[in-house]
Order: sequence, then C-alpha cells, then structure tokens
Amino acid sequence: MPRAIWKGAISFGLVHIPVALVSATSSQGVDFDWLDKRSMEPVGYKRVNKITGKEVDKENIVKGVAYEKGRYVVLSEEEIRAAHPESTQTIDIFAFVDSQQIPLQNIDTPYYLTPDNRGEKVYALLREALNGTDKVALAHVVLRTRQHLAALFPLGSALVLVMLRWPSDVRGLDSLELGPAVTEPKLAKSELDMAKRLIKDMSDEWRPEDYQDSFQARILELVEQKAKAGKIEEVERVEGEEERRSADVIDLTELLKRSLAGKPEAKPKKPAGKGSAPRKPAKTARK
Repeated sequence: MPRAIWKGAISFGLVHIPVALVSATSSQGVDFDWLDKRSMEPVGYKRVNKITGKEVDKENIVKGVAYEKGRYVVLSEEEIRAAHPESTQTIDIFAFVDSQQIPLQNIDTPYYLTPDNRGEKVYALLREALNGTDKVALAHVVLRTRQHLAALFPLGSALVLVMLRWPSDVRGLDSLELGPAVTEPKLAKSELDMAKRLIKDMSDEWRPEDYQDSFQARILELVEQKAKAGKIEEVERVEGEEERRSADVIDLTELLKRSLAGKPEAKPKKPAGKGSAPRKPAKTARK
C-alpha cells in the first residue's frame, strides 16, 4: 500500500474516526531535470532582480501582494504565519449533501482514506451510513498550513476524500458569454438523430488499461535504450522526508449517542467564496 502522507481523524458530531490519507493518484509523466552538460550537476533557479538582472540574496527578499498595478503591500513572515489556519489534524465535517449538488468544475484532487489505530469499525459505519443515505460529507481540512474545502465519498469498501476548489476560484458559466446559437440552438431532428446514432455506434466500455500516454511511452523507451547502451550520467540527489502525526482513538457508541442528543448552538460558517467578499488582491506574488 502507498505510504500515508497525513494522519489524523474524521470528525463529525462528537465522533472521531482515526484515518490515514493516501494519494489516490500518481504522476506518471516524464520529469526533465536541468543539468549542467559540462559537469552533469543539477541546475537550479536563481533569485534575480527582474529590473537589474542581478542575483538577490535570500535575506533581502520580502513577500508582497499586488494591491494595485505597480503597488504592493509587503507582509512579514510573522504576519503570514499568523494568518495560517490552525492545523487540528482533523477532517471536520460540517454538512452532508447530495453528491449531484457538487459542480464538476469544483472537483480537484482525490485521496484515499484508510482506517488507522483500530478505527476499522467506525470507518465502516460512516461508509455504510453515507451509502444508505446517498449523501457525501462536506468538510474542512488543513494540510501543510493550507485550509481546504473537501468532500468525503464512499467508494466500494473505502472512503475517498476529494479536495474541492473554493467557489471563489471557479469561474461561472456566464463568463463564457455563450451566444443564443449555443444556448438556444435550432437543430433539425435528422441532425440530432444522426448525432445520437453516431454516439451509439461508438459506445464502448471503460477499459483504463487501454488508455496510455504515447509521449511518455516513447520517452521511456528512449531512456531504456540509452541506459542499455551505457549512456547514463551520475547525478547527486538530496531528498527529505516529511513528518507525520497520528490521532487518538476515541470511543464510538457513547459519542454517537451524545451527538444525536445534542443540538448545535449555531450553524457553521459558510466556506469562503460564498456571499459577499472583501476586496481581492490583484495577484499573489511568487514565493
């Protein structure tokens, strides 16, 4: 099984479900690293002043946010750290909705969730409850100091956590400015019938093993050919490893009873991006 990239707990009501987060995807694309052809040493990026072209030392770099064209607001590292959401190591469920209500364009990155620290029973309970109600859970989760809006789906015998784009980051269909020829088309019945027949003739089963990236396959073939011919260069690499923390196991039955017995004092705040919003900066400066 792939290594867990985060450990914490699903939280709803007073119930905590210990889980581990595992990536549901893997990048199979070909990475081209920059190398100095004279020494076969890795080539990095320099911090360069775009006006003078001179390299800038790290201690002379500050972070700024474009407020208006040519005008920036500079923020200190302390101010930026204070703005980060608190990392609670929990996937905080705040609502349950029909999966069809989540727009396709809001879906971002999927992750698998696996039970952790003897949390198998309560993990299965939530999965079956979601299946039985045809609902998905909306939640907030903080990963690496960044807060995400997420949806928790049942999938077979597992649970999937899908990161969602904030509504303020998604353009509406009205931004396309589609004309009446698209929104109110005048189509002949014969044309529509032929299009449907073509779709029917080309209908097939989903067979993921048949779908491959031909560019990647060709590059990997070239790499293998050159490697077998002895055309391999030694390049020094330095890798790091991230720390991971675990969540505690909390009793299920009593917390379920207490969650059902109690009523929330107030509705949770709506995720950012809904309703009125403060002035949005023109552009975020590169880190």
